[in-house]
Amino acid sequence: MENSGRKMVEENKRKLVLYIALITVFLGLIVYLTVRFGPQLTGLARKPEELKNLLNSFGWKGVLVFMGIQMLQVIVAAIPGEFTQLAGGYVYGIWFGTLYSLTGIVAGSILVFCISRLLGYPLVKLFVSPKQLEKFNFMINNEKSEVAMFILFLIPGLPKDILTYIAGLTPVKPLKFFIVITIGRLPALLVSSYMGYSTQKGNYGMAIALSIGALILFVAGIILKDKIIRKIHTMSGKSEK
Repeated sequence: MENSGRKMVEENKRKLVLYIALITVFLGLIVYLTVRFGPQLTGLARKPEELKNLLNSFGWKGVLVFMGIQMLQVIVAAIPGEFTQLAGGYVYGIWFGTLYSLTGIVAGSILVFCISRLLGYPLVKLFVSPKQLEKFNFMINNEKSEVAMFILFLIPGLPKDILTYIAGLTPVKPLKFFIVITIGRLPALLVSSYMGYSTQKGNYGMAIALSIGALILFVAGIILKDKIIRKIHTMSGKSEK
């Protein structure tokens, strides 16, 4: 019995060491990517013509590079996703820009989801504030959390990358998360690509009109987000009973 107890303690210690090591490695990777690529990609995303020239210099691999950038901006919060999404439409047009952006963002989201599920609260707490965790806590033990998650991903102004980290703590299955993130992110990406395409074609009237519409929705999302979250929380609570 004593030998069995010692082995269990040693096994738990090894798991704890591995657990801490994995979190440290992931955190170190995030810091490295932020410092190494964050400023450069942020600058390029705000200068779509320069980004277009850079991507074209890679030939057909430029599409993979662009999807990698979109994947990276999900993982690294310092890279502004709004600018890279606009750049997708500017460089590749409406439909391909949307497709490539969506592919990269979904891939990055699934990676974050899986890592968050593997490493749990200790990792999520490094990226999500206690206030935000408390606000979205209702999803964590809710069997219907995929419905709440889908609605939240549709609302402009909500921190989608933070929601992705929190999603890993919920009971949502990976396949359902894939469907939620794909459909939930599609409308905003389509609009962003349209705006980028309109700018590239010199159709500034359309670009401005879309920008104003997006701004109104964004502001509305910011103003109403707490009310909407409380409503979803209430509905989720009823669905659990």
